[in-house]
Amino acid sequence: MLKQRVITALILAAILLASLSSEANWPFSALTLVFISAAGWEWSRLNEAPGVRAWLTGAAVAGGCVYAAQVVGLPVWAQAVVDSGLNVHPHVHGLGLPLAGFHVATGVWAFATLVWVLGGAAVLRYGSTHWRQVPEFWRRLLGLALLVMAWLALVEIKAQGLNFLLSVLCLVWAADIGAYFGGKAFGRRKLAPSISPGKSWEGVWSGMVAVCVLAALWIWADANLGVDSPSLYSRLWMGLGPLGMLLALAFLVAVSVVGDLFESLVKRQAGVKDSSQLLPGHGGVLDRIDALLPTLPLTLAVLTLCHA
Repeated sequence: MLKQRVITALILAAILLASLSSEANWPFSALTLVFISAAGWEWSRLNEAPGVRAWLTGAAVAGGCVYAAQVVGLPVWAQAVVDSGLNVHPHVHGLGLPLAGFHVATGVWAFATLVWVLGGAAVLRYGSTHWRQVPEFWRRLLGLALLVMAWLALVEIKAQGLNFLLSVLCLVWAADIGAYFGGKAFGRRKLAPSISPGKSWEGVWSGMVAVCVLAALWIWADANLGVDSPSLYSRLWMGLGPLGMLLALAFLVAVSVVGDLFESLVKRQAGVKDSSQLLPGHGGVLDRIDALLPTLPLTLAVLTLCHA
């Protein structure tokens, strides 16, 4: 199993690095579009809609992503122009307008925040008893919306520069690693035993500490090393100040946990351990991106609060 996991991880890393090394946007956009469509296929199967309906859901996710990107004018295929150095654009008030230097209107990310904060709280509170009572069509539609918003956010983040993209991805990975080791060492109080018995409050706090350490190191790197774009942490530091940055990071860690728990609940309701076996040794695509689904769009929502 370990050998299989390592081989799969190396192959995925090689493909991802190849797409990121291209100056054009289309390799990364196409690669992530394939993965997000596969996640749509998995989501449908987890929600009592296998077979043709699952394939149609995956195709609908791909089509929805491309259409939405065209509507908002995202640089999906062509090369985007990004700032070099640590220039942070001014805040722009207006839900119908994007932040300066971005492409998607801030209202999209405000909507994503409402869906994830209010909907996530409702699902985690009542999902164990009511999730399967929701008609599968509406569950599939919800999955389609969440996946399309996550992909739009990912492409928008990528358009800001490689350093910015990596800083967002590493936030989720650091929170997950910190939570794993912190939970193993200090875990006592269960976070959501009916959904994911292995998660603890101590693990969540450990993940937040890990992200704060990562942020400090990344801000130093931004200031002292040559980077193609400011990281998320530098943007938050300059736009919200130290306390605002810490609160924003705590919020993003919290929503990454919500994403993880949400997928765990759906899998538990479906009676399966993994979303699929598309990634040998790792389970499915949803198993790898569950925490990213809320974190990507809500990262951009947090940035709308920056006044720099």
